[in-house]
Amino acid sequence: MKRILVAVGGAKGSLACVTACASLFADRSPPSVILLSVMQYGGPAAADGAINDAALAEMRATLEGSAQLEELKAKADAGFATPRKFLEDHGFRDLRTVIRIGRPADEIVAGAAEYEADLIVIGNTRSLLDKLLLGNVTQQVAKAATVPVLLVR
Repeated sequence: MKRILVAVGGAKGSLACVTACASLFADRSPPSVILLSVMQYGGPAAADGAINDAALAEMRATLEGSAQLEELKAKADAGFATPRKFLEDHGFRDLRTVIRIGRPADEIVAGAAEYEADLIVIGNTRSLLDKLLLGNVTQQVAKAATVPVLLVR
């Protein structure tokens, strides 16, 4: 395995994902890791596809270059600090951080293809109620991915 894409977002899920990576490669040379965070426009409705692509494009155009978008990017970038440090402390040296914008499941799958990941690691830490109300990104990724997906609790 040469390259792993780790979806980071919520603190609990992100820590679970990088802990799983460290465990998987504790006794062998660690692969390259892409830490990917997805910023979504339109909230949960957009994540579930309730907002169409045209509406998402309009939101993207409105926010592009705005102070609000820069704040969102800074927040996403700050979310990489803990997972990055954890992996570095466990011998991972080839780390890349990527921020994508769009529907989380679509962007995670597209990111895995773009960066030629051999495995997607994604947290599965939301409650059943959250999944019912907000959708299940993990399930969508598992269905759409063309590479193995490791679901981590």
